[in-house]
Amino acid sequence: MLNINRCASRWASGDLDIFRNSVRKLIEREFEPHFDKWIEQGIVDRDAWRVAGDAGILCPSVPEEYGGSGGTFAHEAVIAEELEYSGIGMGFSVALHNSIVAPYFLSYGTEDQRRRWLPKLASGEYVGAIAMTEPGTGSDLQNVRTAARKEGDGYRINGQKVFITNGQLADIVLTVCKTDTALGAKGISLIAVETERPGFRRGRNLEKIGLKASDTSELFYDDVKVPVANLLGEIEGRGFYQLMDKLVQERLIVAIGAVAAMERATSLTVDYVKERKAFGRRILDFQNTQFRLAECTTEAAVARAFVDDCIERHISGNLDAIAASMAKWWCSQKQCEIVDACLQFFGGYGYMSEYPIARMYTDARIQKIYGGTNEIMKLLIARSL
Repeated sequence: MLNINRCASRWASGDLDIFRNSVRKLIEREFEPHFDKWIEQGIVDRDAWRVAGDAGILCPSVPEEYGGSGGTFAHEAVIAEELEYSGIGMGFSVALHNSIVAPYFLSYGTEDQRRRWLPKLASGEYVGAIAMTEPGTGSDLQNVRTAARKEGDGYRINGQKVFITNGQLADIVLTVCKTDTALGAKGISLIAVETERPGFRRGRNLEKIGLKASDTSELFYDDVKVPVANLLGEIEGRGFYQLMDKLVQERLIVAIGAVAAMERATSLTVDYVKERKAFGRRILDFQNTQFRLAECTTEAAVARAFVDDCIERHISGNLDAIAASMAKWWCSQKQCEIVDACLQFFGGYGYMSEYPIARMYTDARIQKIYGGTNEIMKLLIARSL
């Protein structure tokens, strides 16, 4: 059991302590024993999603009437933290499913859409994904080329997406499309695509340097026909607004994982340097070790205080896009720096894949890219000055 010095926070107290303990036990019992296999095969077992659904850790903030647990974002944050503390982290993409995909249906879907899809997402019968990125378009979502052409009572979708988390397993993919190619951002819509539809095709499960248990895919839309009822909401051209609104929560969940990773890395390293010796002394007894770990611990505590404040503000509906951008870039940057510093104390062992710190090193790097690159985060912050 890691000795993580997690600062007390108002949002994570009371009944959430009981919830946290149950989530931790579930992860230890049902997921940790299979994690090495998931890494080797490059994908999480499908059964794990049903186990997660049965245990109530999928869509916990979705109201009970739509199959969820009726909780809040605080429950999602606890789940994300506990997965990170276990070492699984974003390798099991529950955070994407809970905090990114499901909220689009809940906030912008019609009543019929909520009742059609949310119970299946909450139970694990469906795995969700969102397809934004294209081979030539990353952070610049206004220039997506995937097009949805209105035809009778439906749309015909043609295009390609890449780097789509859960792409190999997904049963439903929220797809960013241009429903009017002449209108720029105002022509973007989100359309739900069930993956059994003719013309939908999965490409490769892409090989990554980290997060190896999380499947990441190319997706192809070759004249895929979907009904008009699959347009998220009932009005075309609202997709860009929907994306910008929900990116606040997406960036916060990245920051939450980053802080938990900092805490885990420092805990693992403190335990190691207390036992490992060099030149007849514990590594912890060297002043350089003490100073550097003091810095890492302090930076993790500062990040924790900031992110806890962001979580409280988000739960109350007061978190703005600028604060979320600050949390995303700064915490993911510090995550990479702290994990790198901690790995150094492990010496050659830190470079071995069997050591958790090595996995944390390769897993951390993507945090500065997805959810909007850190350069984009700084640009958004600068515009507010």
